Amino acid sequence: MNEPMNAAAAMPPTADTLNHVMQHRVEKRQALEAMGLNPYPYRFEPTHNAQALHQQYAALEAGTETQDAARVAGRVMALRNSGLFLDVMDATGKLQVFCHKESLAPEAGLDWLKLVDIGDIIGAEGTIRRTPRGELSLRATQLTLLSKNMAPLPEKYHGLTDMEARYRQRYVDLIMNEESRNTLRLRCTMVSQLRQALLQRGFMEVETPMLHPIAGGAAARPFVTHHNSLDANFYLRIAPELYLKRLIVGGLSDKIFEINRCFRNEGIDTRHNPEFTSIELYQAYADYNDMMQLTEELVEALALTLLGSTTITYQQHTIELKAPWRRATMAELVQEATGVDFMALPSVEAAHQAAATLGISVKPSAKWGEVLEAVFGETVEKTLIQPTHVTDLPKDISPLAKVHRNNPLLAERFETYVNGWELANAFSELSDPADQRLRFEEQVAQREGGDGEAHCMDEDYINALNYGLPPTGGMGMGLDRLAMLLGNAASIRDVILFPTLRPLAPKASKLAEGPTP
Repeated sequence: MNEPMNAAAAMPPTADTLNHVMQHRVEKRQALEAMGLNPYPYRFEPTHNAQALHQQYAALEAGTETQDAARVAGRVMALRNSGLFLDVMDATGKLQVFCHKESLAPEAGLDWLKLVDIGDIIGAEGTIRRTPRGELSLRATQLTLLSKNMAPLPEKYHGLTDMEARYRQRYVDLIMNEESRNTLRLRCTMVSQLRQALLQRGFMEVETPMLHPIAGGAAARPFVTHHNSLDANFYLRIAPELYLKRLIVGGLSDKIFEINRCFRNEGIDTRHNPEFTSIELYQAYADYNDMMQLTEELVEALALTLLGSTTITYQQHTIELKAPWRRATMAELVQEATGVDFMALPSVEAAHQAAATLGISVKPSAKWGEVLEAVFGETVEKTLIQPTHVTDLPKDISPLAKVHRNNPLLAERFETYVNGWELANAFSELSDPADQRLRFEEQVAQREGGDGEAHCMDEDYINALNYGLPPTGGMGMGLDRLAMLLGNAASIRDVILFPTLRPLAPKASKLAEGPTP
């Protein structure tokens, strides 16, 4: 008989209970093998999925039997009336399988039906009917066991509620939680739609190295690894930017993009994961104004495609993603929030004094632009709920962007904020090799002064610029955060299939081994 799946338990089962249940399943597996059945066969070919059947027979009236044949496969999620009714879930939905002795012969599966547990994967062949109560069902004429489940699923009413367990055992989370499946499917569709949108605009998708001899393209602490054959250290990619711009120099295409995995040796919180996905794109003969328009168009189109509206709900906020989005300079936004006009305080000393007056702590060595950025981060960033392009960031914090054509203190750069988060970062790309060398030298000095996130010198990249980078607009966008917004996910871990977690102590993994058959 089927073991009770914690039916009366309000508390999670103990390790002893789980081991008892798993041992009981070992015995069932042995019984199946004794009957000559392979609990893990090689192949099964369904002809339909649950969603297709529900759509095809939406008009079938209650109590109607058909002779239409179908073969389905999926995981048993419920057993009723001693196996007379099975709820079978596939990747598209759930279908009831009706196992009656009038249509299911003992040798066709009735004789081993008593050994089926919740969580087993089965195949079922039969005819389509709708029960007198209106449930679409498959009247089984043949059952096939496809995978015997040896580990009990969480019980129906409480599910896998522990968030840490959900992330560590994502496979169980996906089995039990429709919300998780929908969120992660939305993310996958989002990436696919974004790729198609760029291809339709004439962009070429490329792949650049993930192992870098020099960490560059962003201000971040890298992960370091060692290549044994070369006897050299490499850095896991923190950004693909410098490689992608080399391709623009080479003329591979005037429009390129990469959907890339990057790695940054930094903290973990609801918006940060050490391994993350972003998109970076570059367009020759464009500038940061073109990138603002492109960013808006891409996100607006994704919202319409995935959600059917540009008005989305994220947690407690209603956010409008329809273009155009607000554009305001960093200095303007700081002045709105604090009353302090940093553009009227061009000296470093005056900027430091303004920050001190506002009660904002900055490093004594901070430059004018770094002070402005710090004040922005403390007073403005979290207030930018509606999409906002924060433009004309300080040159001091923008080593890869062109100097603003109207103000040497600023760079032609913007960051896009939604829900108080930075979503995108874009430049009119710096193309002057002499200026780029000076910027790198400043970064090297900061690095030698203890700033572990400052850029290294990249002589080959400067050499590439010597061959001529055309006027270029570039943009990078965090796809994990975008998926959070569109999927209304509270944590970045909810939109990453396997987020980075602290390793478990060895003893914590013993239960997963289960009893040995």
